[in-house]
Amino acid sequence: MLSSKQRAYLMSMASNITPIFQIGKSSLTPEIVAAVDAALEKRELIKISVLKNCFDDPKEIAQMIAERTHAQVVQVIGKKIVLFRVSKKKPVIELPKK
Repeated sequence: MLSSKQRAYLMSMASNITPIFQIGKSSLTPEIVAAVDAALEKRELIKISVLKNCFDDPKEIAQMIAERTHAQVVQVIGKKIVLFRVSKKKPVIELPKK
């Protein structure tokens, strides 16, 4: 679980990155979940954009992706989702202590 200090730190880092995934009208597919899982392992912090033609709630989508990839939802603002997971092989992001 992330502390508010760690969450704020990750949000400030995420403000500069562009979304690398878009979730459209087919919503969450196993392929998207697998791709997000691989991206989290490589980058640790990713941003996902939910398109207007997706009728699911972005908060619910974020929760489902987080559960399936064992990641943590950093924030959901409008239709943008930010996820974080420490890399098993090569951790890059150093979080502030709780």
